[in-house]
Amino acid sequence: MEKLHFAIKLVPPRVTFAQDMTDDERAIMKMHSIYLRGFMEQGIVLVFGPVLDPAGVYGLGIIAVDDEEQAKTLMGNDPATQIAHYEYNRMMAILPEKKVF
Repeated sequence: MEKLHFAIKLVPPRVTFAQDMTDDERAIMKMHSIYLRGFMEQGIVLVFGPVLDPAGVYGLGIIAVDDEEQAKTLMGNDPATQIAHYEYNRMMAILPEKKVF
């Protein structure tokens, strides 16, 4: 089955979040990273990390899932949603061609 790809954007609670997060927020973001790395090991999260936008840092990831519900579940169970929210869009991903010998 062909995977669906989504660009997921984690929107922080404030523009200055990357510079002034509290210890509690930092702990949540650490859990967030551990959570996404688990899906990375499964091949679901392809890449993720902060985007250093001068207007305000935000998180970005690319995921490969079976359907939109799987994407919603992944985002909805992320510990980061305690302090931030996700926006997401379907992506028409261009992937490397698999070579068959």
